[in-house]
Amino acid sequence: MAAAAVVLAAGCSPGGDSGDPVTAAGENGVGAQPTPTPSPTPTVSASASPAPPLKDGTAVLVRCADMEDPYATVEIRNPNAREALLEVKTHFVDAYGSPLLDTSNQVDVPAKDKVTYRVPAKFQYTDRIAHCEVEPVVRAVR
Repeated sequence: MAAAAVVLAAGCSPGGDSGDPVTAAGENGVGAQPTPTPSPTPTVSASASPAPPLKDGTAVLVRCADMEDPYATVEIRNPNAREALLEVKTHFVDAYGSPLLDTSNQVDVPAKDKVTYRVPAKFQYTDRIAHCEVEPVVRAVR
């Protein structure tokens, strides 16, 4: 095996004229290779268990929308031990029982708590809303 030699001409410096320090070559003029550092192995705690799936919550209509206040008021309850995003569905119906507007809103509810949420009705329907319906089960989204 032939040894490599590094020759510097007078007035030249390795790395250019920047005056940067020169890193010494390894044995026999061959560049030294860095030794790889092993990455730490992640540890898994035996006590860490996945969170139980979220249960669906409940919703109750408190007040329907009308011309004076175009919002239905709904009380949403979260039975879970952690905060949940719950999907509440509200239906606005005319005097003949025909649907005017169906809405679906996602609401954050704190753990083991309830939230009062105002569901907006579109302006063009407020004069025809006879009653509101809220689906009693609100689906847990996350």
